[in-house]
Amino acid sequence: MRNDMTRRGFLVGSAAAIGLGARPLRAGPFRTTLQKAVIRRALTEDELKKVKDAGFQGIEAYTVPAEEAAKARELAGKLGLRIHSVMGGGSPAGLRAAQAYGADAVLHVPGGVGGVAVPEPWEFDIEFDEKTGHLTRVVAGDNAKFAPYIEAHNRAMDGARESIKRLIPVAEETKVVIALENVWNNFNVRPELLRWLAAGFQSPWVKVYFDIGNHIKYAAAMREGRLQVVYPPEVWIRTFGQLLAKVHVKDYRLNADLRGGTWARIGDGTTNWLVVRQALEEAGYNGWLTDETGLALPELSRRLDRIIAGQRPGD
Repeated sequence: MRNDMTRRGFLVGSAAAIGLGARPLRAGPFRTTLQKAVIRRALTEDELKKVKDAGFQGIEAYTVPAEEAAKARELAGKLGLRIHSVMGGGSPAGLRAAQAYGADAVLHVPGGVGGVAVPEPWEFDIEFDEKTGHLTRVVAGDNAKFAPYIEAHNRAMDGARESIKRLIPVAEETKVVIALENVWNNFNVRPELLRWLAAGFQSPWVKVYFDIGNHIKYAAAMREGRLQVVYPPEVWIRTFGQLLAKVHVKDYRLNADLRGGTWARIGDGTTNWLVVRQALEEAGYNGWLTDETGLALPELSRRLDRIIAGQRPGD
């Protein structure tokens, strides 16, 4: 069966554009509980104390030997912090480090495409085969120019499936989720593709790590003869639903013509954080908001608190 993401994306995106399908926005109280975290390499007592004093509850760490991870877990625990995830942990060593940290997931980048002509972000008009995950179209009209991209993406999808399959037994053993993240590598640029990859394993140990800012540059698509924001972050969140394991927080500002943009501080970009918070609520997401911006801790903590409360973070 072929998946027509053009029509499907239009319907979902249109609902978002007209107010989330008539769902009223609300600023809490929410049933879901969100916690704040930052990424740290140096897990010294001084560094962890700064994080704790700024009002954070958790840390995302990196792969280290299990003995070192166990010591970091003990130190963080004494300060009332939890190491909840491991960056780039999509390997047996990363999964074992996560287990020693007491983390419940690792971030894994499943694949990428480079060295070939790629459509502009706003040109994507994707269809794919739901049996194989293979792209059958990436733009409207003639796809000859992008045939090498389609071939490379299909190889990357096959490779991702095989590599993840090999990791699942270790994930089962360690009780650590392999969370697949969307990154700027021309792979899985639509939420239906990433959902297909994660859901296809039918395993509780394979889910999605959604980076809110990463794919805003792909949010625009041609509809009714003009560019419209069809795939904002909330559409990705609703597409993943219960597959959502973790969330990275950053922002991106699209240009006025929706062609390109630039990184922005959380709350200063295109993201509608009130809508995102409600989408997380609707997905039943109880978990971590982990910053990936490097904003000064006090201001970052304040902005994340406002997101959690269903308020505009930049106000």
